[in-house]
Amino acid sequence: MGRTPPHPDVSQFDLQQVLEALVDPVRRSIVTQLDAAGEDLACGTFDIAVSKSTATHHFKVLREAGLIRQYYVGTSRLNALRRAEMDEAFPGLLDALTRPRVPVAP
Repeated sequence: MGRTPPHPDVSQFDLQQVLEALVDPVRRSIVTQLDAAGEDLACGTFDIAVSKSTATHHFKVLREAGLIRQYYVGTSRLNALRRAEMDEAFPGLLDALTRPRVPVAP
């Protein structure tokens, strides 16, 4: 199996699990940072104010829900947003999450 952790296939994506993964603001931040970067990012490069062990948990939840793919390059674990696969399974979900918020006039 190697060092690459398991990832669900698109056919295994579960909307409830994806929404539960996205309910946490740290995990939403990871997804939006990956989307904004437009490239794969190492775990340590994210701007999140949590401990390393807590960050590891958040990445695992996102990976198990199918939102990200993790793989190693040397000693770095990289994270890739599975946008195309998420768009196939749940069209518009990531767009709604990552588009800039426009304030509503009172």
